[in-house]
Amino acid sequence: MKSLKIFDTTLRDGTQAEGFSLGIHDKITIAKALDHLGVHYIEGGWPGSNPRDLEFFEKMKNIPLHNAKLCAFGATHHKKFKKAAHCPSLQKTVESGVSVACIFGKTWDLHSQQLLGLTSDENNKIIKNSIAFLVENNIEVLFDAEHFFDGFLSNEKFALDCLSSAIEGGASNITLCDTNGGMLPDQISEITQKVCKTFPNISVGIHVHDDGGLAVANSLSAIEAGADLIQGTINGIGERCGNANLCSIIPNCELKMKYKTIGKENLTKLKKISEKVALRGNYNRPKNLPFVGTSAFAHKGGIHVSAVQKNPLSYESIKPELVGNKRKITISDLSGKSNLRSYAEKKGYDISEFSDEFWTRILQNLKSAEKDGLQFEGAEESFDLFFSRHLKTYIPQFIIENFYVHTSKQEEEQSSLVEATIQGNIADEKFHTAGVGFGPVGALDEAIRKGLIVTFPELQKINLTDFKVRITEMESGTGAKTRVVMEHSDGEKTWNTVGVSKNIIEASMNALIDAYEWYLMKV
Repeated sequence: MKSLKIFDTTLRDGTQAEGFSLGIHDKITIAKALDHLGVHYIEGGWPGSNPRDLEFFEKMKNIPLHNAKLCAFGATHHKKFKKAAHCPSLQKTVESGVSVACIFGKTWDLHSQQLLGLTSDENNKIIKNSIAFLVENNIEVLFDAEHFFDGFLSNEKFALDCLSSAIEGGASNITLCDTNGGMLPDQISEITQKVCKTFPNISVGIHVHDDGGLAVANSLSAIEAGADLIQGTINGIGERCGNANLCSIIPNCELKMKYKTIGKENLTKLKKISEKVALRGNYNRPKNLPFVGTSAFAHKGGIHVSAVQKNPLSYESIKPELVGNKRKITISDLSGKSNLRSYAEKKGYDISEFSDEFWTRILQNLKSAEKDGLQFEGAEESFDLFFSRHLKTYIPQFIIENFYVHTSKQEEEQSSLVEATIQGNIADEKFHTAGVGFGPVGALDEAIRKGLIVTFPELQKINLTDFKVRITEMESGTGAKTRVVMEHSDGEKTWNTVGVSKNIIEASMNALIDAYEWYLMKV
């Protein structure tokens, strides 16, 4: 079995993504997680470019890694320095204390000659001397051949001479970069294969960007052509359209191409680290990420669900558990009886007790509710109640019979106050309460809480944590139905409920009622 080295650059190249930022503690946390995942190299940053990366490498001197080597990123020295030792950036790489450095150099004549004004000999000398300086300081060097594929197509001899210079300088690996991300798989394969044949005695890596949407495919093409080191990031995060996504590359290599990367036993950690990186970088992770996304194994269509329940391979390329994920059966107007049965079994119901007429009725009501604007995806707790309300044993914990909301303008310098009054009953005992807030939802929440809390004191710890409003029929203007989704928390768990109405206040009230009733049903 061929082994491949995994080179993670989330902490360096990944942080160039728009809207993605990591502090020192975030970088350390992710570095530990990557080491635990089993990657071989962790590129921590560029110590010669900013104080934050300098501090990161300084702190990492006291943090042992058990599987990975910490790598510093850097560039070949500027032409103004006659010796590499005179370059402050390379000196900072040495001072960072790393045992591995990844140095990029120009391998496209467009950049070297036109933009930097270097002759071929000057460019090659800079590459060789920069690498040799680091090797002399007991640092393993991987050479990033920047823009290599574009450079190869422009001037093959020039690009290959750059690689020769890197090898002469002592590089242990030459990584071919599709920096612009515009290559196609056949181009990547053909050029990588030629490089591997030209330099058979050195490790060849691949570093691809996703500007053409082909970063994963291009990386896999390079591997098949002979590359044995893959650079990429968790979730494919990176500048412009992103980098090659290691969360897709690794399982494809391990499970389908039969290459050894981090080991199959570590694949189960992929989803968790995908979530950790997104959380630390304050980044909205796409739900439909292959393998690790929350929707990667989600089944919505009734026919699909029926097939998956009989044989998961019918609509799943791998078992979700292999990558730390799980199957998800969603409920919507596209659902069939299989979706509902799967839901009921998951919730612990004995489905043999339910007649076919029951499933037909609840399915029809579900489709009707979604047509009216309800959407239970993302508000599963409202569906819990929807299902329960179809059971003969269902008894509501409370009933809201009527509510009224009034807005009054206070003194000019103050905001408007909203008063809400609620009439309801608990076990045939009527209550009438009022609440005040700076908005109708806050006032309603206070009023309903006052009415329920005497009987249900456990509701004191519930808080509204999120509130989203969406128009479901844009063409209807101000007469459109409004969908309100609420998130509540008791400090330990969170749950989501939904309400729909042409009256936004009524929609909000419906979501509030579901939120409190679901909690009382579960505690």
